[in-house]
Amino acid sequence: MAGVTDYIFRGLCKEMGADVLVTEFVSAEGILQADARTRKYTEFSEAQRPVGVQLFGADGQRMGEAARKIIARQQPDFIDLNFGCPVNKVVARNGGSSLLKDADLLAAVADGVVSAVAGQVPVTAKIRIGWDTQSVNAVAIAQTLVNCGVQAIAVHGRTRAQGYGGAADWDVIDAVARAVAVPVIGNGDLASGADVARRRRETAVAGVMIGRAAMGNPWVFQEARQVLENGATAPPPLLDARWTLILRHCRLAVDSDRYGNERQTLTAMRSRLMAYCKGFPGAKELRQKLCQVTALAEIEDLAAFSIGIEEG
Repeated sequence: MAGVTDYIFRGLCKEMGADVLVTEFVSAEGILQADARTRKYTEFSEAQRPVGVQLFGADGQRMGEAARKIIARQQPDFIDLNFGCPVNKVVARNGGSSLLKDADLLAAVADGVVSAVAGQVPVTAKIRIGWDTQSVNAVAIAQTLVNCGVQAIAVHGRTRAQGYGGAADWDVIDAVARAVAVPVIGNGDLASGADVARRRRETAVAGVMIGRAAMGNPWVFQEARQVLENGATAPPPLLDARWTLILRHCRLAVDSDRYGNERQTLTAMRSRLMAYCKGFPGAKELRQKLCQVTALAEIEDLAAFSIGIEEG
């Protein structure tokens, strides 16, 4: 979710009903060596609490130093350790899911951070169910993390080899939840309130984490809350309500000046805009146009065009 769960988008997800937020993951070395450049990845507002800052790396001592630095500056509600990212450039640096292959190193990293921040904030972790289908070791890894003092564990139900393909294995997630005494949060293939309710009903997880589904549908948090609290799902938001949020997202990003000028910001947001428009009327033509936007006025015109198709 790097490049997705930024300061602006997290705020929108909170408004939609997300209970707990986690920042984009950031390299511990980046915090220690180029703090000014990486600081924006860890910033959050008071309205976004409870929120955790997610770190990755393979040196427990250095990660502990980075965690202390973040706590001193921002006081997040928890520090989250990323042992799940499957991206090659992270794995190549012995970070993310690569540590699932080396339980001793993973334990050293977790223990280093837990020891460094003891008495300040809790430490949590995000893992996958294993490196590949021949080494599904999530239960053992979770037990190791608990022994190191990690206080909650999110489990993505795919191996690193799967990336984001295939189905998430909720049987393994359930097994982890039943094997450890800390809260386990399930993640994977949660695209609707009904999905959330089903996994809460059928497994022992204490909660669920929604990631990619929120990229184009942050309303999923609102829907999930309604299903869990009332047992009923409200109708999906109308097209004009969707465009209202999309335009607000764009305006907040441009006004924040966090990502450069208007052209730079909207160029960077093109992939986000295409995720938002999945299923919209005239989506194919819309995506082609969104690939070229450089100004808010262009997006406003496309919104009017899209709503006009719906109404026509």
